[in-house]
Amino acid sequence: MNTVRYFPELRTVTESIAFHAARTPDRAAIECEGRTVDYGRLHLESNRAAHALLAAGLGAGSRVGYLGKESEFYYEILFACAKSGTVLVPVNWRLTASEVDHILRDSRTEALFVEPEFLPAVSGCGELPSLREVVTVQAPGDPAAGYLAWKARFPDTDLDPGTGPDDPLAQLYTSGTTGLPKGVVLPHRSFFRIRDGLASQGLRWIDWQEGDRSLIGIPGFHVGGLWWSLQGFNAGVTNVAMRMFTSHDAIGLFRDGAVTTACVVPAMLQMILADPAVGPGDFPALRKVVYGGSPISESLLTQGIKVLGCDFAQIYGLTETGNTAVCLPPEDHVVGSPRLKAAGRPYPGVEAKVVDDDGTALAAGEIGEVLLRTPAAMLEYWELPEATARTLVDGWIHTGDAGYLDPDGYVFICDRIKDAVIVAGENVYPAEVENVLCKHPAVAEAAVIGVPHERWGESVHAYVVLRPGHEARPRELMLFLKGRIADFKIPSGYEFIDTVPRNPSGKTLRRVLRERHWADRERQVN
Repeated sequence: MNTVRYFPELRTVTESIAFHAARTPDRAAIECEGRTVDYGRLHLESNRAAHALLAAGLGAGSRVGYLGKESEFYYEILFACAKSGTVLVPVNWRLTASEVDHILRDSRTEALFVEPEFLPAVSGCGELPSLREVVTVQAPGDPAAGYLAWKARFPDTDLDPGTGPDDPLAQLYTSGTTGLPKGVVLPHRSFFRIRDGLASQGLRWIDWQEGDRSLIGIPGFHVGGLWWSLQGFNAGVTNVAMRMFTSHDAIGLFRDGAVTTACVVPAMLQMILADPAVGPGDFPALRKVVYGGSPISESLLTQGIKVLGCDFAQIYGLTETGNTAVCLPPEDHVVGSPRLKAAGRPYPGVEAKVVDDDGTALAAGEIGEVLLRTPAAMLEYWELPEATARTLVDGWIHTGDAGYLDPDGYVFICDRIKDAVIVAGENVYPAEVENVLCKHPAVAEAAVIGVPHERWGESVHAYVVLRPGHEARPRELMLFLKGRIADFKIPSGYEFIDTVPRNPSGKTLRRVLRERHWADRERQVN
């Protein structure tokens, strides 16, 4: 294979899809469940959808929601947003109605595309004054109603939204310690600048080759899934989408679909490797696996290297950094090397430093908060200037992760300064779970932490203080939470205690609660 030529002239997603539609119109752009859409068709159909958005009264900066699983329609709508100057708001389909309500209300979504199975979540929302249009995204191949009929009468001619690299493309929601999700506004440049940095140094940490078939293992409502898919589209390769991840389907795509490169979270990798039918040499076409979203154990990584026999690249970053800012490249994936414990080193054009509580930069080996400065960083938290100012300071993103740099500039992550629990790549924020748990009539206080879990990396664990004279069992609390928060946020373990440990200012001492669970671990993340 020859490395795909770098296309420096492409600076926006709008330019990217038009360029490849002209260059390789017949090449498969997206495959999903046996259906194929080539670059020429993807360009024309997204043009049609963009015209429909504009005709509906949406324009530059209008928010467009998408609530559904992966399909060719999701990416078509993504490109339609880019071409109309609107901003895509992908919604996690695992969320409850109240969680969906917050995102649609906060973003002031004006048009919502939703798959039929998730219409109940939309019906469960309160009145949404900004929402002017709800379009059902029906099963592919059914032209009678829904999305296909909605766009059918509009032309497929090209549009010029006049957008540039700094204009917003997507708004993804990530929670904070307050428990209220915040909209991270990402511009077009978030999906190009890391590519530019790698190309400037001739590095092939994350590269694309002629004939590549890229598996999108992470859903598009996550920054990792959105970023990875756009890297494939920007390079003009074929992207293979899964409606939702299952190890069985992923193994089939690796084995029969000739997938050459993939992006997954460690929990997905573990499920693939746990299948007894998977052994060395089973995926001869696979040349590279990119993984991130949560830390990976050295034993799992070693197993992956030995069984899959391909290159590995670890990526680390946040939604706020436009996804990846640090990479552990393939050449550092050496079994037994101490660098397997590192998150990696910054890409060209990206800087990392570690600071103490006063903001003073620390020397190599000293643990503090990891800060990142990247040209792919977010524009803002949507309509939250104070929160933006706390996270993005003088161009530096405060990650909330505790770690250190080694003398060679590699970033090592040790713990989380922020309280997020990462369950199979999904962020769970304790305050959100605690707030709902405390609505149970028997619960006086609750403190939520993450504990090690061999399959998911971490699981959610709740410490509960009951009200005097009240009783509650773990199953009762689990059933109470069901439907109030997404299933992956519901604690799988419960302990009843007399008081929640707090510092003098009243902040929960989660470290004290975590000690017993993490005492024998090298890192306080898993």
